[in-house]
Amino acid sequence: MLSSLRIIFAGTPEFATQHLYTLFHYSRHKIIAVFTKPDSFSGRGKHLIMSSVKIFALEKKLPIFQPLSLNTSETIHQIAEFNPDIIVVVAYGLLIPKIILDLPKFGCINVHASLLPRWRGAAPIQRAIIAGDSETGISIIKMNSEIDSGDIIYQVRCNIFQNDTSKKLYDRLAYIGANALLEVLDNISKGNSMISHSQNEMLSTYAKKISKKEAKINWTLSAKQIVRYVRAFNPWPISFFTLNDKNMNIKVIDAQILSVNTSIRNRFSKPGTISATNEDGIQVVTGDGILNLTLLQQPGKKVVSAKDMLNSKKDWFIPGIILN
Repeated sequence: MLSSLRIIFAGTPEFATQHLYTLFHYSRHKIIAVFTKPDSFSGRGKHLIMSSVKIFALEKKLPIFQPLSLNTSETIHQIAEFNPDIIVVVAYGLLIPKIILDLPKFGCINVHASLLPRWRGAAPIQRAIIAGDSETGISIIKMNSEIDSGDIIYQVRCNIFQNDTSKKLYDRLAYIGANALLEVLDNISKGNSMISHSQNEMLSTYAKKISKKEAKINWTLSAKQIVRYVRAFNPWPISFFTLNDKNMNIKVIDAQILSVNTSIRNRFSKPGTISATNEDGIQVVTGDGILNLTLLQQPGKKVVSAKDMLNSKKDWFIPGIILN
């Protein structure tokens, strides 16, 4: 039994920071080092951006390391010298070689935002929403050399609600994951046996990384599918369509499914066609059903209701216009 574990924490985005925050403030364990991805250039001005985890670690004066790769003799030696009891990995973004996985007394554990083996990979939250899953959760696994395929130590389930965006689900899972991590670490430090089980490879699915080009709305999909994309891509990369005559992309922040009106479908059969506009929104024909756009954003402008956009830009959204 150990009163306190010596922990190396490896993570990069805000999701990881919330776990690091909880470890730092609410556990008795000692964070001896923080590993995060190197600073990256972002935005039109190509400013150097620090990761959310690095910002927190700097504030708390935790030792920070940002190697380009963990598979170097220098990094392996650094980690070995720290003599960690365990390495905690949350959305780190770099592969961890087997030699490092085997260094700590209790190995390396990973907090993953899905019910593994479903949605292994980089974007489990978004892919679960896009697929129309009714639930997801947090999995804590003993890491091996394959991506998100280690034995499952602990799982917590979480419902996905109809109005959930990635941000809403992300926040719930971060809270659940951080508390689950505390429980797992406390059990390990107390010497309690954590019963694990292997993943069923037959049930595995892969959550590939989200790309900006996916955010362009495909009007041939059903209204139900498009709404899922809108929710999944909020807050990033945000779904959008193009006004052809303006050569302008309009972001869709929120949308709703409307029941199919056969007279509208007969009049406007091509997906992407604006079928009607009113104070409730802008109605667009899809491959199956009518989609009502309710919150929109022009480039460089604030988010507004469709009603407000129609008040100033009604000629942009005349029924019969085809959105791209």
